[in-house]
This record gives sequence, structure tokens and C-alpha cells, in this order.
Amino acid sequence: MELEGFRELGLGEESLKALKEKGFEEPTEIQRRAIPLLLKEGTEIVGQAQTGTGKTAAFALPILETVVSGNGKVQALILAPTRELAIQVSEEISSLRGERRTEVAPIYGGASMAQQLKRLKRGVEIVVGTPGRILDHIRRGSLDLSLLEFLVLDEADEMLDMGFIEDIEAVLRAVPEKKRMLLFSATMPKEIMKLAESFMKNPEIIRTQKQDTAAISTDQIYYEVREADKLEALTRIIDREADFYGVVFCRTKLQCDEIGQKLHDRGYDAAALHGDLSQREREQILRRMKEHQISILVATDVAARGLDIQDLTHVINYTIPQDPEIYIHRVGRTGRAGKNGTAITFITPSESRKFSYIRKAARSDIRREEIPRAEEIIEKKKERIKEEILDILSAEPKAQYIEIAQSVLAGRDATEAFAQILSSIYKNDLDASRYKDIAVKDKSREKSRREKREESRNKERYDRVKAPSLDEGGTTRLFIARGRKDGLTKSMLINILIDQAGVRDEDIRDVEINETSSFVSAPFSVAETILKAYSDRTMKGKPVVMRAKPEGGARSSRKKSTGRKEALRTKGKKRKRWEDDYQPYGRDTRDGDDGRYSFPDRKKKRKR
Repeated sequence: MELEGFRELGLGEESLKALKEKGFEEPTEIQRRAIPLLLKEGTEIVGQAQTGTGKTAAFALPILETVVSGNGKVQALILAPTRELAIQVSEEISSLRGERRTEVAPIYGGASMAQQLKRLKRGVEIVVGTPGRILDHIRRGSLDLSLLEFLVLDEADEMLDMGFIEDIEAVLRAVPEKKRMLLFSATMPKEIMKLAESFMKNPEIIRTQKQDTAAISTDQIYYEVREADKLEALTRIIDREADFYGVVFCRTKLQCDEIGQKLHDRGYDAAALHGDLSQREREQILRRMKEHQISILVATDVAARGLDIQDLTHVINYTIPQDPEIYIHRVGRTGRAGKNGTAITFITPSESRKFSYIRKAARSDIRREEIPRAEEIIEKKKERIKEEILDILSAEPKAQYIEIAQSVLAGRDATEAFAQILSSIYKNDLDASRYKDIAVKDKSREKSRREKREESRNKERYDRVKAPSLDEGGTTRLFIARGRKDGLTKSMLINILIDQAGVRDEDIRDVEINETSSFVSAPFSVAETILKAYSDRTMKGKPVVMRAKPEGGARSSRKKSTGRKEALRTKGKKRKRWEDDYQPYGRDTRDGDDGRYSFPDRKKKRKR
């Protein structure tokens, strides 16, 4: 018997018919456990399930089975964190109602209030909305919840993260006490459980397996790549695939716009999605993505919350996620419904330690690979072109074109003529020079560098007592002959030293940017590496980077005793969190022709 698994849960024929039309076969874990409980009168649920596990159907089907169709009274209210999720949930419920006359309305900010008022006045049975706009309607008196039976908090952890707790509590206080409350969340922080304890009565707790089918069916890869090479690496990954259809995650709106525009300029069907877009623009982009008019969506985590785009082949973490939960959520957007997907993460050399923590905490098998070579991509493209041509040749040619072909090929070499046609169609697709060089680490050089650092470290240990310019706390203070007037910023200075001297982000401490000069502190061996890297770079005969004097300059007021105390305080001092110094754009926005960072030229004084 078809859909026997759903039938055993207690669903009616109308629901089974809708499920069959949507192509459902077997219930997921959250559906198997939640639906029977919700079909019982009075049961409340706190359900933990990740994105893509079918939780919308888990609460929507019992609601559709329970509410009275056609009476125009709101009997179910679903709160969602974003407009996109509200629309998605509304559409999903509508697709599951079958031939029932149950009206479902999405109510969210950014849409016409007048249209929403008309819709509510006509009568609806199920409302899906964002907390702020729902609260507006409650206060206006345009949303009558006196007959409410179900209140659902969907993606509750996301709503708390986005600061909706006060609006949610205001809505909860405004609804009838008799209603049944359902809470679904991917994670279960203390705030969620506190909310459940305050507003729910003995709810059933359902926790599905943490490793869902998406993680199992997703191939997870990471590439170590310089910030300046990320865009080149991204284009190679896209070009390697026959049918790339994916989401590229960036950390900021500015970076989204930048990467989206650069991809578009290179001829890719790409668009950026972030919070600065109008609701109309966002909906248009999502529609084009779902209709495959766009194959690449560049988005922030906030903008992508609640998106349900089916059949994604790839998720690309252009910037490293801030924590394991974000990584799991991103990866969970591909490899759904038993289909294979690929999740790729770009990490810079300085982010290795952070990514190791994410891998460990996420308990994911993420393997390292090398960025595809240009030659490899060209060979892939050749194979695809051959397949396309063979598919065309397998069809019977139309008679009217045979005469043209015979006429054109008369007196010509058929192979050369065909090659010219292919060249015209595919233009420079097979030109390897289109791909820029990507810096590859030379392991022998790395080993040599480590040996040199060790030698330098041993020398410093021997000479540290004699060295007058060394802080007693274990670090060297360096002076840089560039400052704010030259366009230098804190994050730029850190990036310059990482890129040009090959040091690590965590080794650069106590950065100070002044008008015409700057200072940094670094461990002895690291400071020596920086000094050697800039030993041949001078300005008016003086080095651009040199040891700072123990007293004088910007530190003239500091006494030796104070310096000793400061050194003891900073010894072993941790840098602030890695996110705090993160550049929103990525270094490729400031790179020179060689793709590397360098100090800005000293600006000349204007003549009066």
C-alpha cells in the first residue's frame, strides 16, 4: 500500500493524497515522532530538528487535519524569524492542504500593510508571519486570535539570535491560554528551554539524531588558500562542475555585493542576497534562483535563514563560519532528500586552528584537497563539449540544414571547418590563460623557514639579556614608518605582515596606529622574521620597519618600571577573538598586480 508509513501515523486521505502529489514516500524521523503526538488533543511539543529534516510537514499536517476549513477564523499561528521563511512555510502548508478550503496567509514586514489587512478581513485559518508584523496586527486589532488552537515557534533559536525575544513574549501574552504551543529549533540553548518552561505545560520533548541525512550524503572538502586567491579558487570550482547550482556564503553584506558583482562581471549567472535589499528585490532573486535563471546565490547567513532551495549541488563557505552550528546549518542546505551534495570551505593559513576546532566540534569528516589546476579544468570542459556535441549528433538532422552543410563544406577540410564553428560557439572557454596563478605552498621552503625560525629563536634566547631593544616580557616592539596619513589601518597592517613576512595572525600583538607611524609587538623570533623581510626596504636611508626605541617617540612617557609591568601583563596575553579583526572585503580588494599586500607609499605633502 502506498504511503503506508504516513498512513500508520494516523493521517487522513486528504493529507495522504497531497503527500503523494508532492512525491513523499517515507516519513522522516521528526515526522514519525511528532505527527502521532500532535494528532492527540492537547499535546504540546518541543522538537529539535535541523534544517532539511521535514519539520514543516511534521507540524503542518496535524494542523491541517485539526483546523476547521472555510470558517475564516485564525486557528493556527506560526512565527518564523525571516520573511523568506514565512513565505516558504506558507507555501509548504498550502501545498499540503490538498482540496481543503483552508486559507493560509503569510504576514511579514516589508510587504503592504493595506493588502495584509484586506486578506485578514476576508478570513484565513492559518497565519504564518514574522514576530514584529504579527505584533503590529495584534495591537491594531486586525488579527483576531480568540479562537487560536495552535501557536508554532519555527526556528526558535534563530528568532532568539535575531533579538525577537521581546516580540515573541508579547505575542505569547496576547494569545488565549487554551492554545497548544509547538516549538521547533535546530539547537536547544538555555533560553529556548526557559521559554518553554514559562509558556508551555508539560511539553513532549523530541530530539532527532544530530547527524541528519544531509551530513551523511554531503561530501565535505576544505581548501587552504590565501584571501587574495579565493575568487580565483571559486571560479575554478564552478567551472569544473557541469551543472553548478549552489550558495556561496560570505560574512558581510559588503563582501556579498563584491563577490556577486565580480562573478556577474565574469559572465556567471550570480546574484547577491543580503539584508540591504528591498523585499521585492529579495523575492525576485529567490524566484529566479528557484527557476534556475540564477545558478549562484551569494548570501550572508542572516539573509539565507529559512531558505529552502531544492537540489543544490554545492554550498561554498567563502568565509570560514564563526562556529560549528553555523557550519552545520550551511552544510545542511545541500545533500537533501537522499541526493548527493558538496560542501566546500575556504580557509586562510592563519585560520587553520579555528577550522580544526570547527571540524572537531561538528564531528564532520572534512578532507583537505588542492585547488584544481587550470589544465584539469580545461580537460573537464573538453569532455563536456564532446558530450554535448555527441548528444546533438545522435539526433536526426533536419533536411533543410543538410543542403546548407553541403554547400558550406564544399572544398573545405571538414575537421578544420568544424573546429572553427566550435571556436565561434565556445570562444575562449578553453583558454587556460583566463585562470590566474594561485600561490601554492612549497613544503621545502616551509621546512627551511621553520629551521631558520628555530635558529633565530635559539640566538634570541642566548642574546636576550644583552639586547637593549627587547622587552623583558618576551616580545619585541617594532616601529613602522607608516601611519593613518598614509592610509594604513590596523587590519591592513596585520594583513601586510602576514602576507609579506609570512607570520601568523596570533603572533602580532598590541597594534598601535598613529598619524605618521605605527607600532606592533611580536615574539622575539617572529620580530626577527619581520625585520629580515623588510631589511632591504628603506625610506630616506632608514628602514621602513625597525626595532622601537625603549624610550622616546610615541612611548616617551613610559618609564622602564612601567614597561616591565606592561610586558609582564602582556606576556602570554591572548589576542582578541579572530572575528574582531576580520576584514569585511577580503584582501583581493586591495591587492597589487602580484596579488600580494604591501605598505602604502608615503603620501607627499602638498605645496602651498
